[in-house]
Formats: sequence, C-alpha cells, structure tokens
Amino acid sequence: MSAANITKSQIGQHDANNRLGQIQGHMGSADSHNGAPISTAFSAEVVPQAPEDPLFGLMAAYKKDTDSKKVDLGIGAYRDDSAKPWVLPVVKQADDLLRKDPDLNHEYLPISGLADFTSASQKLILGKNSPAISDKRVVTLQTVSGTGAVHLGAAFLSKFYTPSTPDAKAIYVSSPTWANHNQIITNVHLPLKTYPYFSKQTKGLDFDGMYSTIEQAPSSSIILLHACAHNPTGVDPTQDQWKKLAHLMRQKRHFPFFDCAYQGFASGSLATDAWAINHFVEQGFELMIAQSYAKNFGLYGERAGCFHFVAAPSSSAQDEVARVGSQLAILQRSEISNPPAYGARIASLILNDEKLFAQWEEDLRTMSGRIKEMRKALKEHLVRLETPGSWEHITEQIGMFSFTGLDEAQVARLREESHVYMTKNGRISMAGLNTGNVEYFAKAVDGVRRGSQ
Repeated sequence: MSAANITKSQIGQHDANNRLGQIQGHMGSADSHNGAPISTAFSAEVVPQAPEDPLFGLMAAYKKDTDSKKVDLGIGAYRDDSAKPWVLPVVKQADDLLRKDPDLNHEYLPISGLADFTSASQKLILGKNSPAISDKRVVTLQTVSGTGAVHLGAAFLSKFYTPSTPDAKAIYVSSPTWANHNQIITNVHLPLKTYPYFSKQTKGLDFDGMYSTIEQAPSSSIILLHACAHNPTGVDPTQDQWKKLAHLMRQKRHFPFFDCAYQGFASGSLATDAWAINHFVEQGFELMIAQSYAKNFGLYGERAGCFHFVAAPSSSAQDEVARVGSQLAILQRSEISNPPAYGARIASLILNDEKLFAQWEEDLRTMSGRIKEMRKALKEHLVRLETPGSWEHITEQIGMFSFTGLDEAQVARLREESHVYMTKNGRISMAGLNTGNVEYFAKAVDGVRRGSQ
C-alpha cells in the first residue's frame, strides 16, 4: 500500500497501537528494576496466610445455611426468646434522651475518656463506698470495650512490670480462657502460661489444680482472673474458694488482673458479680481490672469499656496512681488517641441517673433470668430423654456460656445433621436457646450422644 493510499483512520489506528504498546511496555517494566525482578517484602514465607477466626467463621457459616431449623449457639451476644437481638429498654430511653440533647456533638473525648462515665464505672465495679475510691487510689481510662482494656493493661505490664524474679514476668491465664486473651497477651510480647481450670470429669472447677499451679508459680507472677461468668466454661469459684485464692496470692505476692465482662449479667446482681474483685481490693492488693459494657448493656458494637488500676493502701498511693495514669495515657494516645464517645454517653446517662439505673437493673434481671430458664429447660429435656451422661452441670454453671461436655466429633455431627452451630470445644451460648428450639437442640444432643456409645 502506498503512502498516498493510507487513510486517516488507518493512521489513527497505527497511533493507537503504538500507544498501547508503550503502555504495555511500561507495565512490564514495573515488575523489574534495572532488568532485575522486583520482589515483595511480604512473601508467603514471611507473611503466611492467617487462619480464619473460628468464631466469626462459624457466624458466616450459620448465615449461609438455609435450613429453617438452624440454631446459632456460637456467638456471645444476648438474644430474646424470638432469637432476635434485644436492645435494652433502658438503652432505648437513654438513646432518645441523648439524641434530643441540643448540646450533643461529635468532638473528641479526652484521652482518658468521658469523665462522668469513668467515675461512674469506678463506683459500679468497686462500690460507691469503696475506700480505694475515697482514698483516691484508683485511676481509670475509658477503653475500646473489654478487649481494649485487657490490651491496655497487658501493654502497660509488658513495658513497666519488673518483678524481682525475672521468670515471674508472665501472665497466667485459665485453661481454657477466652481465646482473645492469648492473642492480646502474646501480641505485646508477654510470656503466656496457664493454670488448670475446668475439670472434664466433673464439668466443674478444678480448684485443686488451679490452686496448686498458682502456688507453684514464681513469686510476683501476673494472674489473670475472670471476675464472674467464666468464658468459656460458665464455671466460677465459690466465695470460699476466692478467699483461699486471695490468701495464697497475698503470700506469693502475685499481681491480680481481673477481666470483668458480665457484671450483673451473670447472677442478675451487680454486687454479687463484683464480689471477687472487691474482696481482693479489701485485702489490700495492687491490681488491674478490665471492664466491659458489651454484654450487660447490650452495647456490643459501641465498644464501651474501662480499664482500672487500683493501688494498694500506702502513703504514696496517690503519687503512684498519678504516675501510672500518665503512662497509661501515653499508651492510649499512641494507639487510639481518644476512645469512642456514643456508647460511653449512653452508659453514663444510665449509670448517673437513679431511675434509669433502676430500669437497667430490671433489664439485667430479665436477661439473666431468661438464660437461667433456658438452662433449666435444657437440663429437663435431656433428663427426660435419658440422654447418656450427667447434665447437672448445665444448671450449676452460670452466665452466657456453658461447657456441654460434647466432644469435637459430636459437635461436627450436630452441625452436619441438625444444623446446630457451636464452637468445637463444646461451648454453647445459652442465649441462643429459646422456647422454640431448646427441645430440638436437646433431641439433637441426645442423638449424637447415643450414636457415640
């Protein structure tokens, strides 16, 4: 073809092809530098694929299941008798009041959080007449729920806790414990150790094993304790057992770190569920407390919580609290700057208003009472069916969770055959049971237990 016969459209096509070739050339050269391939700093050998979070994976599988009889016993969130999320009536009232407040804004909170919320939280967990509060031996920071409180405490201990015995700088957690304890503690590079807690034989507390391990731990070790409604077992020490543990830990100079996620939700009594913490404070311990408002206010997504440091009685206690508080504030500033406001404002309204507080106590009794009824109903159905095994532990355990005693194979069968979703270790959320599914679940358990004989 002669130059005279080349059309304008052909010239345009030729230019377009040249530009495309140039772009492809640039794209190809992006994978090399001076002729050598560019490699990532984050290869699979360096950054392996992390396993899916078991609990949230379980939630996703449940949502995909289309069976009409499916039962969700995995998630640790309260459900009403219709298997629906329940917004506490008192939270609705506080929410309405908050939205009508003409001064409501979305400004930053201080680093330590909403002052009315943190001071009310101290009184809730320690008691209004606590000497620790009146002596100004407590410093409190608002946190990203209980998870953030555990993390803040662990980060502080990792940086500042220097026991005289080097191998004492480890946190002892119960076996089993809330799975996230393990990740939080190891992420701040603290050694993690365990003490026996759950007896598979009795499906209750292995107090002798727990006591013995804490006794043998190096002096000044950090002992993480569930204040009430132990997660995942639902098994708590008795008050006499708490007294024995406190006496032992005083002798060993151990450092208590309480995680309290279920105050008022476990027994229905705020004072009863905080008894262990207050006993340790009365015994003069220096200690830490992680406090969550996810369960007892139903503020799961609002991430409201507090971290408390309580100094032991001494002439220098206030100075100690000031120094510790200053360092906690620096840690908080470097990670979240300021805690979230909305959930704290709702909780603060309720905690600081006499009528709203009374309504909240009634709501707590509603939640804890329904869970107790489900425990009773489940046990009655299993006994009536003569399901193999003893089921006394169902009503002896307390709070949201129960360790059923079902093994991993039986849990898998429940999911495959009956569309029942629960964690592999046999833990169930009692809040997932209701009058419409408790008998169905009992019959499913009966089937897998008989099939395992």
